[in-house]
Amino acid sequence: MFLDESGVHWDEPDAEYPVFVLGGVITRVSYAKRVIDAQLADLKTRHFGDPNVVLHTADIVRNRGPFVVLKDAAKREAFFDDLNGVMRALDYKVVACAIKKVPYRERYGGAALDPYERSLSLLVERFCYEIGGAGERGWIVAECRRPDLDRRLLEVWDGLRANGTYFVTGADVRCRIQDLLYREKARNIGGLQLADLVVSPIGRYVIGKMPQEDFRIVESKFRRLSGEDYRGCGLIVLP
Repeated sequence: MFLDESGVHWDEPDAEYPVFVLGGVITRVSYAKRVIDAQLADLKTRHFGDPNVVLHTADIVRNRGPFVVLKDAAKREAFFDDLNGVMRALDYKVVACAIKKVPYRERYGGAALDPYERSLSLLVERFCYEIGGAGERGWIVAECRRPDLDRRLLEVWDGLRANGTYFVTGADVRCRIQDLLYREKARNIGGLQLADLVVSPIGRYVIGKMPQEDFRIVESKFRRLSGEDYRGCGLIVLP
């Protein structure tokens, strides 16, 4: 499972984006290396002339760095058409937790966990459920952030391995998930870039913005147990 986030933890909520989203893209390691990396590299070569460009939503939206070429309306439309096509065709499942920070704080007050910590525990549960008990083990890959945040996340991860969550024991976490790994953005890992592309549409949806094609694609990828209902299974919204 590749992790990425959208929004900030406990800073004062942005009036336009008062939500924190932690999202995970679940896929097989071999598929991520063989197919996801290759298809994103091909996309980046076609539109930016360089397979080593790292897709980052904030830079794409603001036409920064290599994405400055997207100021051209025709090139921007062509890029998003191709990007949506790749995201639709790839084989992966999405799990995400979105926290509406103001009502979350109002409900839980001083007992409220840090949004990243709360979200991570819920995603670890869903990842354990997805892996199941067939003897397979998964990995969690997260992008490096600030050293203090990375240290804190490792502490939370160690706690989940030791004590589990409300529904999953520590033994289950240790049995089903091999480890949590940090990787730098510059490593150009396709799975992490796919996770980056997934979380922003979820955040826009949760705050009530009109869903666009990127969210409809993400919605089709949410983890489901049966039928078509992904709420609580692929998408958890708190409170």
